[in-house]
Amino acid sequence: MPRLFFGLFLGVLLALLPVAAQETPPNFVVLLADDLGINDLSCFGRKDQNTPNLDKLAAGGARFTSAYAAASVCSASRAALLTGQSPARLNITTFLPGRSDRASHRLMAPILNNNLPVGVQTIAELLKAKGYATGAVGKWHLGGKGHQPTDHGFDEYFAGKANPGAESPMGGKGELGHADYAVKFIERNKAKPFFLYLAFDNPHIPLAAPAKGIEANAKAFHPTYAALVESLDVACGRVLQKLEDAGVAKNTVVIFASDNGGVHVSELKESPPTFNAPSRAGKGFLYEGGLRTPLIISYPGHLANKVISEPVVLGDLTSTFCALAKIKPPAIQDFQDLSSVLFDSKPRTETRVLCWHQPHYMNQGSQPGGVIREGDWKLIEFYETGRMELFNLAKDPSETLDLAAEEPARVAAMRGKLEAWRRSVGAKPMVANPQFNRSLWDECFVKIDPTLIKAAATSEAMRPLQADWRKVMNDASTEGGNALIYLEAKDAQVKATKMKYEDLPQKDTLGFWVNVEDTASWKFTAPLAGKYRVTVLQGCGKGSGGSTVAVEAGASKCEFTVEETGHFQRFVPREIGQIELTAGDNTLTIRPLQKAKSAVMDLRRVILERIDQPGPMRSAFMKQTAVKTISFTTFLPYPETE
Repeated sequence: MPRLFFGLFLGVLLALLPVAAQETPPNFVVLLADDLGINDLSCFGRKDQNTPNLDKLAAGGARFTSAYAAASVCSASRAALLTGQSPARLNITTFLPGRSDRASHRLMAPILNNNLPVGVQTIAELLKAKGYATGAVGKWHLGGKGHQPTDHGFDEYFAGKANPGAESPMGGKGELGHADYAVKFIERNKAKPFFLYLAFDNPHIPLAAPAKGIEANAKAFHPTYAALVESLDVACGRVLQKLEDAGVAKNTVVIFASDNGGVHVSELKESPPTFNAPSRAGKGFLYEGGLRTPLIISYPGHLANKVISEPVVLGDLTSTFCALAKIKPPAIQDFQDLSSVLFDSKPRTETRVLCWHQPHYMNQGSQPGGVIREGDWKLIEFYETGRMELFNLAKDPSETLDLAAEEPARVAAMRGKLEAWRRSVGAKPMVANPQFNRSLWDECFVKIDPTLIKAAATSEAMRPLQADWRKVMNDASTEGGNALIYLEAKDAQVKATKMKYEDLPQKDTLGFWVNVEDTASWKFTAPLAGKYRVTVLQGCGKGSGGSTVAVEAGASKCEFTVEETGHFQRFVPREIGQIELTAGDNTLTIRPLQKAKSAVMDLRRVILERIDQPGPMRSAFMKQTAVKTISFTTFLPYPETE
């Protein structure tokens, strides 16, 4: 009998040992700033802004120098962070509801999902099922009634106030009120694992900070912005201190990041809040200043202090949290678990490919496009024309030297991978704007290049220099006089023995054009009669140029000579002449007249733009394709300042 009782006791003890020995699941705290620039913290190089609490966090954890948001604008970035799916797959590719279509836009945006899709699991839902307490505080921006945080896995949600007033005890952007609620959440849940998503509205415009804080930061580039960043740091400090006081700091993974880059242009009534140099441009743009984010990850006792230069994306956090909490991630994950990056002593050797799809114009002056980064190389494809820029970020972090012409094979390969990725995630395309206004477009995107605006000594000094541009950018009129028609390769009617539409995942071109007799035609409707300038997006390998091609529409005709682009899949937009169209049904035919070498060309697109004023007129956007080396003073409307 004693042996029986002893055996039962030993069995119970052995059954309990794994539970007792099991490591307590870590807590997760995400501190997400709103529009904070890549260099806005002292620990990331900013000298005129005070951030001691976040500097201390970085000194005790990992600081990332090549971290990216999944989009250069808020809703899209946040959706990816919370789900691990790309904004393109979620069909949330801009802020909700997005910038309205207007006459200054050449293209019209696709219809968005106006909320986080039902059925797509968030990290909150996954952790909640594991027994975590889940709380969301601050900015959501992923849907209204029926699509709030509490509908997506969060036990509780405190929105707070985004703009309580400059002298409010809650902070000029509500950051202190948000922190106070977060502190209470930690206190209530310190005895069990928890996930806290604290998404500040700071330092998003409109800017508001107490007079005392502005005075203390009077020598900063933008004193109000600097005061807000300092208050953001204080708010983060309160949360970090609470983790210590509650005795849970050593078992808490803390993430600090921004949803996208800092705003570097005038917007609303504000002068430029910040600058992102040496990164180019800012929020809304696909250059580094728009996509890069300061990222700090702390896990005391587990993660040593280090600086990590490997490219990562905020969308990686879902898979990473799942790995650390030992739960299975969702079946669809477009990003990666960062555990090996954080904890392995040896850096990973494989080259990671990162892609972005942003089929939108943004309020800061950016134009729609896609991006692929592969190793040190970054390719940007501009959707309006198909123009592409290539940069080596290791040698040119400011993206000033476009190497597309020197590296045509690399451009072709990277663009092919970007196209294949877009199809794999179901990325939505754009369509031509039939109410396009050329003069408004020129005022917004040609006369001043917002990506090349360089900071003056103070933000206030820049306000009058951007006033006219800001006014036309805000013009929401929707009617214009330039009808615009895009004819895509996939829609062509092919009469050929060899030439065909190549529909491989990485291609969307008319290729194998080796016979002069082969033609491609499009039937379409022109909304207005008149002269249309013709632009072709053509590629041609080295040594294969020189063929003569006709573009015909009824009795109207123009001709052009095919130019080499270095590779048949490196496409370059070329304005090649004008044709007359009638209002209503038209047919346009591309017909080779003479083949110079083994093949005529590859063709991706034909663009027809109605000319609402008489006389020859070279497209301003075509002039941009000739720019090889970009000077940051070339397009500035004001002299450089120190």
